[in-house]
Amino acid sequence: MQAAWYGRNGAAREVLEVGELPTPQPGLGEVRVRLHASGVNPSDVKSRRGRPLIAEKIVPHSDGAGMIDAVGPDVAASRMNERVWTWNGQWQRPLGTAAEHIVLPARQAVALPDDVDFAAGACFGIPALTAIHAVNLLGDVKGRNVVVIGAATSVGHYVAQVAARRGARVIGTVGSAEKAAHAKTAGVAEVIDYKHEDVAQRVKDLTDGVGADAVVDMDFSTTAAMLAQGILRPHGELVSYGSNSMDAVPVPFRDLLFRSITLRFFVVYELTAAERERAIADLNRLLAEKALRHTIAAHYPLHDIAAAHEAVEQGRFMGNVVLDIA
Repeated sequence: MQAAWYGRNGAAREVLEVGELPTPQPGLGEVRVRLHASGVNPSDVKSRRGRPLIAEKIVPHSDGAGMIDAVGPDVAASRMNERVWTWNGQWQRPLGTAAEHIVLPARQAVALPDDVDFAAGACFGIPALTAIHAVNLLGDVKGRNVVVIGAATSVGHYVAQVAARRGARVIGTVGSAEKAAHAKTAGVAEVIDYKHEDVAQRVKDLTDGVGADAVVDMDFSTTAAMLAQGILRPHGELVSYGSNSMDAVPVPFRDLLFRSITLRFFVVYELTAAERERAIADLNRLLAEKALRHTIAAHYPLHDIAAAHEAVEQGRFMGNVVLDIA
């Protein structure tokens, strides 16, 4: 099969190669997916740059979509030719979705509705599930003020859609007028330009000085400083799924303690079975209701994977970047 891989960490054009690898065969409990699209996420490019290698060759990317073309001996034959999307394709395993085929445990290939294209399906495993689980952690958001940090990003755009659909008043931070317009298509009621406005103060202004009920955060290293500035009301909660700096991040403990602020963190790769089952069920309902907008910003062929990685690293596009495999 045609595939892309790297054998050492480094810059995209220095380490990524494209060529032939053996086509994998499914074993017990596994299916093989003939991939049509592979999602390129920020975590994929970060892994290429610095995550220790667990094999001689790493085929990158966890998200993908395609059709099952082979099943293991104990998997129902009825799954043959099923349209599916994948999750955790390259999490703690070397062979991801930047290839013509991937073999996965059957549960990691989820049925994709006929009216959802493969490119959109290649954005579900990380962006959509991260967004849905983040909102799920907040519980009932109806009538609550929810701040979405980075509301025009791939995950943030899904967060805003899910929260707004569940009745939240969504306040989104953005970095440009173009991104503000994009965020509003997701149901963001109020936008804050973080490059030119004091985010915490604007949130207080928009909430009668009280602060938001909740924040869904993509960069804790920056957002943490806003906690002491009153971005959250007493008994408010922050759910964070990422940070631009992975080093120690100082927090205003006294403020958090005496205002009973809740901080919650998660990484989508490590959801519990019950959490993932719920998130997938929620996603399936949203897809059935045609309630989600999917933003595919750019398509690249497999042989141009280095350019795709560079585009994600540089934040060149607003939306998801995918590789077209077939």
